[in-house]
Amino acid sequence: MELFNEVVANIGFPIAVTGFLLFRVEKKLDQLNDTLVNIMELFGRNN
Repeated sequence: MELFNEVVANIGFPIAVTGFLLFRVEKKLDQLNDTLVNIMELFGRNN
């Protein structure tokens, strides 16, 4: 049981944190992509 707790603490927690951060970064990248598309459309209208 002690080995299981150690494995979860050493491997499970970093995996959970990595998954959480990847999810947040993905949402931010989607927002950035949408913003860049909007900017490109605005510049396309002005030319």
